[in-house]
Amino acid sequence: MVELKRSSSGESKFRSINGIILKFPHFKEGLKEIKDVFEQFDEDSNGTIDRDELKKCVKKLHFHAKDEEVNDLFDSCDVDEKEGIQFNEFIVLLCLLYLLIDSSSSSGNTPKIGSPELEATFNTIVEAFLFLDKNGDGKLHKKDVLKALNDECPCEKSPSHVTRTRFREMDWNRSGKVSFRQFLFAFLDWVGIDTDDEKGRLRATTTPQPN
Repeated sequence: MVELKRSSSGESKFRSINGIILKFPHFKEGLKEIKDVFEQFDEDSNGTIDRDELKKCVKKLHFHAKDEEVNDLFDSCDVDEKEGIQFNEFIVLLCLLYLLIDSSSSSGNTPKIGSPELEATFNTIVEAFLFLDKNGDGKLHKKDVLKALNDECPCEKSPSHVTRTRFREMDWNRSGKVSFRQFLFAFLDWVGIDTDDEKGRLRATTTPQPN
């Protein structure tokens, strides 16, 4: 899916990691509307999307997929295996679904998965992945990520401990290879898209109340 985006958009427009970091506020703003989409399909308001709710979501988005394919998508994004897609997992799922829709539809008949701003945000996230994918095989390799973070623009070279930490945050199983899905989850943590509301609720439940 990502490689199809590469072939249609050419090389990544990013030239340094700082260029990506400077886009973080744009990413965060562009992904805000997903909260409304999430709440729309979370019919029982329990804070997660179950399999039946996901099937309704896919159907409403006019994405023609077999139940087996939808279940595979669910399992791929339900990283804590609690049989429910939480908000940050839903962002990843929606981005993957957007790539699936875009790659399986003709250019003149592509179903919309959100506003033009949201689709532009997804495209820019793909550009960030392509910037790090130096050998173009759809996986992020440690040496290639370090090269992308340090060599593309030497004047903006990142400290070695920072680049190593960033790669560890993506490489969950320590295989030395990072998929687009793993990148997405780590990227959302870096941007902080799902932290503000959670922190607010945590403070509200842990702050001692006056007598």
